[in-house]
Amino acid sequence: MKRPCSDLGELSDSLLIPGDTMLPKMGELIFIGLGLYDEKDLTLRAIEEAKQCQVLFAEFYTSAMKGTTLGKIEEVFSSKIAVLSREEVEKGDIILKEATSKKVGFLVAGDPMTATTHVDLRLRAAKQGITTRVIHGVSILTAAAGLLGLQAYKFGRTVTIPFQEERFKPTSPYEMISQNRQAGLHTLVLLDLKEGGKYMTANEGMSYLVEQESNMKFGTFTQDSLVCVLGRVGSANPLVRAGLVSDMIHTDFGDPLHCIVLPGKLHFAEKEALVVLAGAPEETA
Repeated sequence: MKRPCSDLGELSDSLLIPGDTMLPKMGELIFIGLGLYDEKDLTLRAIEEAKQCQVLFAEFYTSAMKGTTLGKIEEVFSSKIAVLSREEVEKGDIILKEATSKKVGFLVAGDPMTATTHVDLRLRAAKQGITTRVIHGVSILTAAAGLLGLQAYKFGRTVTIPFQEERFKPTSPYEMISQNRQAGLHTLVLLDLKEGGKYMTANEGMSYLVEQESNMKFGTFTQDSLVCVLGRVGSANPLVRAGLVSDMIHTDFGDPLHCIVLPGKLHFAEKEALVVLAGAPEETA
């Protein structure tokens, strides 16, 4: 004889049955940092997690890994990777749809949470009940300070110089650098890159700052200012250079990716580091 039970009791019993399909199976979205330069930057945790994913997506528009290829990364993970465009990542539907029922890895150069787009995607996933986790990777935010011997806690707001267009010529990067300088803080200046392989060079970034200085005259970036340039960070032989703008703006810094660091008030140990590690003139550091 079947025992009487309430609807709630029947539902509760059904949830205890192995293999029950009454409730949708929720997936997981894992943000995985790839590091800065090539597949050797990958952490053991990143490799382990990516291999366990059922689906792998990647984006390379916020940054790029110039020392490797998509094929080499796929070999490490033993899995195919779908590379998404900026529009697809910002919309997020493709990723979130898969993550509702599968374990999905989202691969990003550097550290995945340094881009606001990725933070937004994580929040959207969490609001949909999708479990999210972050596997951190080596970031330019710390690597730049380390290579130059500057103190990481003395950096102000990071800025990005975008490619200038006829109707898009922002002054905000120069203004934020000026605010950092007034506070005695260093500034990490990231340089724009476009989908399809167009990269802003350090020379182009400096030219932008020279133009803004000419227009706004804050005394932030003159020909006598000290500027640092880094190139191919994460590689076996990264470029680490410091000097006057008048000299540096005409220097060939080689292949991308480049970034710029504008020192603020320097501690005596930082001055010595820029001279020894980056070749800065002793009288300017």
